[in-house]
Amino acid sequence: MFHFTEAVSFLVRCETQEEVDVLWEKLGEGGDPDARQCGWLKDRYGLSWQIVPAAMEGLTSDPDPEANRRVMEAMLAM
Repeated sequence: MFHFTEAVSFLVRCETQEEVDVLWEKLGEGGDPDARQCGWLKDRYGLSWQIVPAAMEGLTSDPDPEANRRVMEAMLAM
């Protein structure tokens, strides 16, 4: 009757790559394979999740805009 939209999502900060991989696999199981990009995925119920490394915040807060651009380019390619 009710459907989830991208207006609501859960953000999970992970300390290790292993944690990212486990959550990505488990939450994405049965979800929309076309809705997986840049740390975002939809689970089997249509709920959106953001699975991000805890270090990402530090990587994207450099005062040098060029450094931030490189981080974003690298992340978008993942």
